[in-house]
Amino acid sequence: MLLAHHPEALAALRAPTVDDPWRVLVSGCLAAWPCGVDGSDYGLGSVLRELLALPTVRALPFCPEQHALGTPRTMPDIHGGDGVDVVLGKARVLDEHGADLTEKMLEGARAMLAFAQRERAELAILTDASAACGSQVISDGCRLVEVRQHQKGVGVATAVLLDAGLPVVSQRDFLTLGALRSRLEPSYAPDPDARDHHRHPWTLEHLPGPHPRA
Repeated sequence: MLLAHHPEALAALRAPTVDDPWRVLVSGCLAAWPCGVDGSDYGLGSVLRELLALPTVRALPFCPEQHALGTPRTMPDIHGGDGVDVVLGKARVLDEHGADLTEKMLEGARAMLAFAQRERAELAILTDASAACGSQVISDGCRLVEVRQHQKGVGVATAVLLDAGLPVVSQRDFLTLGALRSRLEPSYAPDPDARDHHRHPWTLEHLPGPHPRA
């Protein structure tokens, strides 16, 4: 499930300890891996630094795109749906040149799931807007166009993880991330004005209506 849409699921997570921390699958770029299409971490390496440094968290980084396509690489985006549609064979993943990357993206997604299962991950924090790891908002077709289009939906890897029952939250789901950190660090005071991405004014204005996978 998408944790930001199911806040009651937070209470169902077990209480971690230093000896038995939460096992958290994390997009590689959020763990400062230089695994972006351009060989960078997209500037995201510090976003979760304090959360992932807590002794009751064991971060499990993985990049499904790097696994299947290498780094650097061309830019994959979903055409004709979202990640669930790709898994069902109803949508395709193409790069900016029109090359079909669908099978490689599925390969990377399945490898991410296998890694998560092998490491017994309990939840995932993934990079939103990614054709692999997006969970709230992704591109609708190629992002490298003059006017980029967006849609509510999930990436290919997120679709595979959700189907296997692994809860997913995005790095832009600030309300949920604050609640997670409060579970781990009782002295932490979350931002009272924090919102999850589907409640952000930009999302409400540009992408009204319910999330199709919530």
